Amino acid sequence: MKQPELRDEASTDAASPGSPASWIEHRLPVFSAFRKEYVVFPMPRNLNWLWNFGAILVVVLLLMLATGTFLAMNYTPTSAEAFFSVEAIDRQLSGGWLLRGMHMTGANLFLAALYIHLFRGLYYGSYKAPREILWLSGLVLLVMVMATAFAGYILPWGQMSYWGADVITKAVGAVPVIGGTLEHVLTGSDHLGDIFLHRFFVLHFLMAFLVVAVVGLHVACVHVTKSNNPVGVEPKTPKDTLPFHPYYTSKDLIGLIVFAMVFSALLFFWPGLLTEPDNYAPADPLHTPANIEPEWYFLPFYGLLQSVPSKFGGLLAAAGSLLVLFALPWLDRSPVRSARFRPICRPALLGLVISFVLLALVGKHHATGAWMLIGRLSALYYFGYFLVILPLASRFEKPRPLPTSLASAKGDA
Repeated sequence: MKQPELRDEASTDAASPGSPASWIEHRLPVFSAFRKEYVVFPMPRNLNWLWNFGAILVVVLLLMLATGTFLAMNYTPTSAEAFFSVEAIDRQLSGGWLLRGMHMTGANLFLAALYIHLFRGLYYGSYKAPREILWLSGLVLLVMVMATAFAGYILPWGQMSYWGADVITKAVGAVPVIGGTLEHVLTGSDHLGDIFLHRFFVLHFLMAFLVVAVVGLHVACVHVTKSNNPVGVEPKTPKDTLPFHPYYTSKDLIGLIVFAMVFSALLFFWPGLLTEPDNYAPADPLHTPANIEPEWYFLPFYGLLQSVPSKFGGLLAAAGSLLVLFALPWLDRSPVRSARFRPICRPALLGLVISFVLLALVGKHHATGAWMLIGRLSALYYFGYFLVILPLASRFEKPRPLPTSLASAKGDA
């Protein structure tokens, strides 16, 4: 009801009559639109710290684009020069070590923040109506970021880069009928060499900018459907909401400061936590490392890949672990969003997190001995949560009473 007033007010606040900003505003109302969407935009009043990760992801993405652009200017995408060009960036380019360190640290923390962001959506039911498209666009982003991260992991062309690529291309080659064709599309020849590396360099660079485009779509979806909240009850009155500025801009700023402290600590004091020592040796097709494993953020999927007897079966399980998330809005039919009020789903979701962590440990230990059994049980629980527990819980679960409004809700756990 008050939107026209807000727009006029925004136009007045943006610039005085006759100024360049006023001239722009009357022809393209960017200032009033910004005020509407990022200043007076109504947000649920009970958002907790888990909602900080959206802003954190945007800031880290911009940092990754900036540092990645400068790194690409000094990188040579050939099998003979890739490793040595990265070494030159670290040792000879002024500030190169800092740019690369920021890019690697950003990649790791971006995936960590993305997993937390995904968990928040699972816990608070952010995939339920009317936010299905918001959820699906977020999952598309997850897949794109993982593809971008994998391509980026290959580019240094160290031992782990080479052999990690070898494992994935062989897994793709195990797909019946079309596997050989897909593998050739990835490699471009009968071995991992210049063509393969050049293709993944282009893919990494292109996907980064496509991710930005999909982030724009994702943010637009948030502004259309409005943000979910910890109790899963839609705001009903103005008392249930707060303007985005200054309440959530200041809250996001505090979150970014804390995140920057963690980022700096890892970058300057513990960089070894985020790197593989074997990847500081140039790729050698004739020498297989004792332990081939991907970065930590791919370990759960690597655990799934190893827990299934066949390569194709493992590839299906790893891909299925992501695809099942796309069906989640239709698998969970409960009218209650937040797991806070769901006595079956809340502990079951904790079991899902445990199974995900166990699959990562299985990937770390290469699914041998007892780890093989743990991997298969964890895989069964992971898929069982989505395909069995959630559909049945929506039928038989007796949720706790929901608050009548956000203003009357207590706590934000």
